[in-house]
Amino acid sequence: MSRFFYFKLAITNIKKNAKTYVPYMITSILTISMFYIICSLGNNPNITKACGTDSMKYVLFLGTWVCGIFAVIFLFYTNSFLMKRRKKEFGLYNILGMEKKHISMVVLCETLIMSIISLVLGLVVGILFDKLMLLVILSMFTVEIPLGFHISPESFPATLTLFTGIFVLIFLNSIRQIHLAKPIELLQGSTVGEKEPKAKWLIALIGAICLGSGYYISLTLTTTNPIATLNMFFIAVILVIIGTYLLFTAGSIVLLKALRKNKNYYYKTKNFISISGMIYRMKQNAVGLANICVLSTMVLVMISSTFSLWNGMNDVLDNFYPREFIFTPFEYSEKSASDLKVWVKDTLDECNLEPKDIIDYSYLNFAVVQDKDSFIMYRDNPVYSDMINDIRNLFFITLDDYNKMTNSNETLKADEVLVYSNRDKYDYKEMKLSDKTFKVKETLDNFPNNRIMSSDVASSHFMIVKDMSVINDLDKIQNEIYGDMASSIQYYYAFNVDADTEKILDINNKFENDIQEMGTYGENTNKYVYEGRFDCRETEKNDFIGMYGGLYFIGVFLGVLFIIATILIMYYKQISEGYDDKSRFEIMQKVGISHEEIKKSIHSQVLTVFFLPLIVAGIHIAFAFPFITRLLAILNLTNVKLFAMATVGGFLLFSVFYAVVYRITARSYYKIVS
Repeated sequence: MSRFFYFKLAITNIKKNAKTYVPYMITSILTISMFYIICSLGNNPNITKACGTDSMKYVLFLGTWVCGIFAVIFLFYTNSFLMKRRKKEFGLYNILGMEKKHISMVVLCETLIMSIISLVLGLVVGILFDKLMLLVILSMFTVEIPLGFHISPESFPATLTLFTGIFVLIFLNSIRQIHLAKPIELLQGSTVGEKEPKAKWLIALIGAICLGSGYYISLTLTTTNPIATLNMFFIAVILVIIGTYLLFTAGSIVLLKALRKNKNYYYKTKNFISISGMIYRMKQNAVGLANICVLSTMVLVMISSTFSLWNGMNDVLDNFYPREFIFTPFEYSEKSASDLKVWVKDTLDECNLEPKDIIDYSYLNFAVVQDKDSFIMYRDNPVYSDMINDIRNLFFITLDDYNKMTNSNETLKADEVLVYSNRDKYDYKEMKLSDKTFKVKETLDNFPNNRIMSSDVASSHFMIVKDMSVINDLDKIQNEIYGDMASSIQYYYAFNVDADTEKILDINNKFENDIQEMGTYGENTNKYVYEGRFDCRETEKNDFIGMYGGLYFIGVFLGVLFIIATILIMYYKQISEGYDDKSRFEIMQKVGISHEEIKKSIHSQVLTVFFLPLIVAGIHIAFAFPFITRLLAILNLTNVKLFAMATVGGFLLFSVFYAVVYRITARSYYKIVS
């Protein structure tokens, strides 16, 4: 036997099975190239030149892991379609005299050919498009775009190692199936699993309960606390995924058999053929359809949410940094606040500028556990972990500061407060804290925004009290209880200036240089020393671009990857079903069913099977919508209208794309059947 016999046979097999091998090869090439691109971008030194891309690099790093894990699962899954179509061929080889070790050699040669082509072309495509993706990312920042191609020394071997390992594991799994199967099982491999499945009512019921529970959590979760929402989100997602798979695998059979029992519906040519066909092979269809449904849901959620974050970034930035310059000293005193204002004014005078839109106030904040109208403070509270939904941050501000900020003229008694809540509304008439009881005079609808409130993922209550003496009393109480874990009274000072971006950056540099110089002053000097946090909205903008732009890029990037997976699954299902149905419809024609009736039946059946995942994905999105809006609050996106428009628009566009893909893949099905 010639040493090249196996290679020649492998090449011939690939050519003859081009309908299944070529899409698999294209998918492997695209998956390899996309992994290389995202890995290369995360390691590209040019990204570090863009200010604020630490967030971007971290998001890309997470995206690399997601892409790698998905590649392993997806390539194994798609290879199962190839093995299913090839088992009969391998069984024939075995019966004709080829030993299983010879068949293994053929599979090895096929795997080598496919792997080498996929790796070479995948890396070439990845290197070529890596530059384009870099331009897309750097276009978000005001940095110089570098010329030339960059081949990542870290990404190249990482890609080779990962996908070589995947192809080796796929080969070993294929050999395992061949060696464990008997020749007759290989010959019948393409029809395994087509026996009519039983109606598993219990599994279908469990699936319905899981899905319903996930929906129920989403619709009935009344808290707006993002921490509590995040905990419940994972539970709901797992329940919905389990419910989806169980209902597609068992619930679909139960439904189809129930329709079959309806004689008025079932005994019509169109319905008879469709329902019989779907029952006959739903066991093997269900997992693929559930995969399409889950992937479609993931695509829609990722793209709509990241699109909303990117387009709502300026609103988030304004909420997080309501003024251009923000000073938050670590310690508060009237003298330190006065000295801070003098230093800021002197610095701005040098630039011929005046602060405007000033927000300044002193405040005290600490965490408590809310139990109706009572707020409990314990340093060592063993039930804190079970009461995460009840954790609140309390902010206490004097009435004078509030009236000054809002240009109002409110009045309060010593035991009265005004309350503003950023998430969970305060609906009680009193507020009890330690041995103090305050009467709620009024609940406020708005409050001058600040970065503290925006960055706080827990629900917060802003309490406006009569004067500073009340805050000092509360400070003593929380110091006694919390000890070294107690917070301190702080000061917030923020303002805008009439200046362009370049001037603002110059002022920012001057403030930062002054603060750095203050750190070198000796203890015996009388010069003012600022100790605290200083933020400039313009300099923080790139951090937001890095985070939200990175999330948007990854959302679209992974969305494209999942769409490729959806296309390939749909294509292989059409091909697989075409071969399964060909002989079946030939028999139907022989017993007298017209070609037109068969065609209508095929059309009805394929439409039902392949558009069911899209419909279910739409239902998932609808029920998840209130849940996701709460999660987006963690990233400070509260523009629900923007997210709603992105979700509806994304679903409509995806539906059009889905229909186009269906029409294209359905042609292969009709060609095989007819």
